Amino acid sequence: MRISELGRRSGVSVPTIKFYLREGLLPSGIPTGRNQADYGEQHLRRLRFIRTLTGVGGLDLASVRGILAAIDDDQVSLAEAYQVLDRAIDLDCATSVGSVAVASAREDVEALVESMGWGRHASANGQEVLAEVLASLRLLGCEADASFFAPFARAAEEVARAELDLAGKADADNRKGPAIVRGVLFGVALAALRRMAREHQLACR
Repeated sequence: MRISELGRRSGVSVPTIKFYLREGLLPSGIPTGRNQADYGEQHLRRLRFIRTLTGVGGLDLASVRGILAAIDDDQVSLAEAYQVLDRAIDLDCATSVGSVAVASAREDVEALVESMGWGRHASANGQEVLAEVLASLRLLGCEADASFFAPFARAAEEVARAELDLAGKADADNRKGPAIVRGVLFGVALAALRRMAREHQLACR
């Protein structure tokens, strides 16, 4: 298809498609003449992928670039691609509360991780983020300890299990793209479901 049809089918403007081509976010088409090229279904899928990550997923183009690089690199495993995704969605934030408060919270988080049986498999960055959240709650006067997050941890484990069951052989078949886009969209869906459940509970109470 020509670039005009690619734009029409993808819902992405031609100037934006040309920008993606210049930036290397979209692979070049097959040249058919001077300043002309043909594009295929793989270009359409890539554009829809980018649009999903920047639209519903709320990611910036720099983050999308890193995710696409991880997906395109055959040497990057699915687990490593998920790490790239976690960094992109800001799960590796820097500590912004007092170090003493975070150190105390960190011990509680480690106890929670052990109680879940996650042990050494639990992301160190994820633990640090949770410790910062817990420390921030305490500094704001909210009574909270790590056990408060136990129901969230159990729910997260169920969600992660279902997500990886869908991923199936993504790593072996080098089909990281669908797994990664689900990782983004499931996060958005989970936030939407929690909001709906909270609204329901407020109405019931």
